[in-house]
Amino acid sequence: MPDKTYYELIILGAGPAGMTAAVYAARKQMDVLIISENVGGQTTWSAEIENYLGYKFITGPELVGKFEEHVNEFNVPHEFTRVTRLSRPGANFAIETDDGRTFTARAVIVATGKSPRLLGVPGEKEFTGRGVTYCATCDGPLFSGKEVLVAGGGNSGLDAVVQLMKICPKVYLVERDPKLRADAVMVSRVTAAENVEILTATAVVEIRGETFVTGVTLKGLDDGAMRDIPVEGVFVEIGLVPNTDFVKEVLRLNPIGEVPVDCAARTGIPGLYAAGDVTDVPEKQIIIAAGDGAKAALGAYSYVVRLPATDDWGRMST
Repeated sequence: MPDKTYYELIILGAGPAGMTAAVYAARKQMDVLIISENVGGQTTWSAEIENYLGYKFITGPELVGKFEEHVNEFNVPHEFTRVTRLSRPGANFAIETDDGRTFTARAVIVATGKSPRLLGVPGEKEFTGRGVTYCATCDGPLFSGKEVLVAGGGNSGLDAVVQLMKICPKVYLVERDPKLRADAVMVSRVTAAENVEILTATAVVEIRGETFVTGVTLKGLDDGAMRDIPVEGVFVEIGLVPNTDFVKEVLRLNPIGEVPVDCAARTGIPGLYAAGDVTDVPEKQIIIAAGDGAKAALGAYSYVVRLPATDDWGRMST
């Protein structure tokens, strides 16, 4: 682990927003660090991307590879750890991580994205990684030739079904609402598939298995009827939750836990910016996250260069 813990700018997250911010900050010759648990975020889950300018078609992992290659050209340091707390004890920001370290920055960009929402049923935690998964793009090929279940009738759920119905003999699609919530074109593709069984007004109440998943128990929400289905994979696609627990000390979040920002990616706290899906920007798209990351980095640069000069800014506390 490096001894250096003081930076002009620290970027939290390494998805499209965070990596774009890193490139812009590095080009401004800022002293910058990235802290994240992984690289790519949700982009790595996308099997097909056809709306990122410059690429008629590219997979999520391929696009992340391009981003990472670009960032690496600038030798931006990267700490792979989880942020547990963001505070501002004085003039600078303090960032605590789960490995017991504390970093200090004059400015911070929060670009931590979102994480999958959990079902919260018995067996989910126990079988995560052993039949329960949250990424059809990442894990779908592992279930080729097996019967599986997808929980979630929105666009992400149906996207998972479209991927899985090509390689699995049977796909069950379970949705709590009386009808599917996805775009009409996705609903048409799924309902036309002969190997997909759609179960609306239905909830997963238990995931069962031994070493790996062997089945699920479902409950009809209209009649209360219980049904056991033998499957070897459960794909949870019921939405995402902003990764913002660590910022609650310094920021007031919106009702669904997102960081409110203005058109310049400012949070209202001087020196603190946010970009990407973690914010309340209405459209969650890769290209929008990247653009907002650029705005956040340029804003952070303008903020830092206007601060009073000091010989030991990293230790300044008042």
